[in-house]
Amino acid sequence: MGIFFGNKEKEKLILVFDIGSSSVGGALFWTQKSGVPKMVFSIREPLALEENITADRFLYLTIKSLEVVASRVHGAGIGVPEMIFCVLSSPWHVSQARVIRLEKNAPFIFTPKLAVDLIKKEISIFEEEYLEKYPDIKSSVRSIEFKNIKTVLNGYETSKPLDQKTKELEMTIFVSISPEQVLTNIEKVITKHFHAKEIRFSSFTMASFAVVRDTFASQDNFLLIDVGGEVTDISMIKNNIFHESISFPLGLNFMIRGVASALKSSLNEARSLISLYKDGHAVESTVKKIGSVIEKLKGDWLLKFQESLSSLSKDISVPATIYLVAEKEMADFFSEIIKTEQFNQYTLTESKFKIVFLGAEAFHSMVLFKENVNRDSVLIIDSIYINRFLINSTTLKQI
Repeated sequence: MGIFFGNKEKEKLILVFDIGSSSVGGALFWTQKSGVPKMVFSIREPLALEENITADRFLYLTIKSLEVVASRVHGAGIGVPEMIFCVLSSPWHVSQARVIRLEKNAPFIFTPKLAVDLIKKEISIFEEEYLEKYPDIKSSVRSIEFKNIKTVLNGYETSKPLDQKTKELEMTIFVSISPEQVLTNIEKVITKHFHAKEIRFSSFTMASFAVVRDTFASQDNFLLIDVGGEVTDISMIKNNIFHESISFPLGLNFMIRGVASALKSSLNEARSLISLYKDGHAVESTVKKIGSVIEKLKGDWLLKFQESLSSLSKDISVPATIYLVAEKEMADFFSEIIKTEQFNQYTLTESKFKIVFLGAEAFHSMVLFKENVNRDSVLIIDSIYINRFLINSTTLKQI
């Protein structure tokens, strides 16, 4: 159910694939008891960008890039990984924090079996809700990840709830599910190159939350924003607890397609024009031609962002600190869009936004690198997260 187990004594060679909405990455790293993984290989392959894309075509392009990455990792000849992990970004998973409640007139023991039964039932309900919401999904879904966030017995939070007597139980869990069709296609490609007993899946939502929470320990309340190629994810963390997440289907590729359509240019030309415009290097005639187009697209993205955050926050204030995951060249571009509106139309903010870009520099000294290994910030986050859970293996972990 997505709970990591491991041998605390032996360093292991781990292979992690990162599957996003604009690229696929792969890395090999050695686990270390210090909690600082040593990355010995890293690669990222972009997805081909197309003007119009269907769900089936999008999956095909993703699997094609995964094939390139898996082949390159295998061809590097570094060694046989002992374990293989796959970290999925949106839209390849759906994650949610869910609350389980149980109350009885007479006291009862919160046994491990009861915990598992309640969690399985809740995951089953989540899967049913997903299939009802997306009736066009052509396959069943699979639970890929479960984390116990918080357990409250008789109104009091406890870190050791099992085998305790109670009349009231409340358990907050984080669950991720993914379409079986997606997972099966991923597994086929990976097992073609690597003989793995099991490929363990996780969400980038949980990986980034856990790593950011531990890296910036003084910050209890924050937003995590992941701007992908096709999707933007927003997660809200309050008092170091994962509160909720939401996604909307506009990312960097929305900007590129919008410019290409308005100017009747190729997608590559559109991307170059956006880059020139944001850096202030475009000639005056280009600025006049593209300026209004980009400003409208920025406004469209911001509106969806505001609506999503309003839905996410409801009656609670929005944290002022934002940790941003985005392509390095576009981080300032999206930071400026966010800063243009403090969401006062929709919600109460704590103060002016402070945006921290989660580039490789943000995790300095948290990962060791073999010489000439590319420092890919997303793969760095994945590696830190996996290393942490392999050296601190547990069940029903309070994260």
